[in-house]
Amino acid sequence: MNFIVFLRGVFVLALVPLLTLLTSLLAILFLVVFRGSPEKVLILPKTWGRIILASTGVSVKVEGGENLDRTKPYIFAANHQSQYDIFAIQGYFNFNWRWLAKKELFEIPFFGKALQLAGNIPIDRSRGRQALKSLQEAAKRIAAGTSVILFPEGTRSLDGKLHDFKSGGMVLAIKAGVPIVPVGISGTFDILPKGKLLAKPGRVVIRVGNPVPTSDYTVKEKHELAERIKNDVAKLLV
Repeated sequence: MNFIVFLRGVFVLALVPLLTLLTSLLAILFLVVFRGSPEKVLILPKTWGRIILASTGVSVKVEGGENLDRTKPYIFAANHQSQYDIFAIQGYFNFNWRWLAKKELFEIPFFGKALQLAGNIPIDRSRGRQALKSLQEAAKRIAAGTSVILFPEGTRSLDGKLHDFKSGGMVLAIKAGVPIVPVGISGTFDILPKGKLLAKPGRVVIRVGNPVPTSDYTVKEKHELAERIKNDVAKLLV
């Protein structure tokens, strides 16, 4: 890493938390004080993502998705290589969607409140009744028309390779009765692997696959569905 790239990485490292706080406060102000709509407030996180990407020197290209019916809800299932997956999707994934995220994120001051007000959906990843309840509530939201994005691997890849998909998102899709759309994200691991602090410039490609109907699957077949979606995502990474 040369000195200019190093300085740029340090700048972005300092920028991200400050910009995140500012964006969260503006979103809360827009939604609470000015009573703006959750749809219109999405311009704020989109701008957040694009500023971070531009500051890092990252370009993003989105391919596919032309055949999706934008009036219907989907569960978008993407691989997870880097924190930059989030910035790239937030900045350039031009569908009406919300994050399906662990409930702990909603407990972060200001940021969590902004997530909630903007219509993002919390999931309790613990075991037991609360986890089941959060899954059922999420399924209702999705069935009612809210598209969501999730990372079925559960965490960022340590080696940049695609790992097994967890079945929770598959159960959610089956219960909601909506198709799953595989999404392959390439390039982010080279920009900022897990465990590194300073990002490098690079190019990201987001490929959107064809929707996979879930009507033929039962909850007992969740692992088969997870394997199918994983294989579809793998093809988008070639």
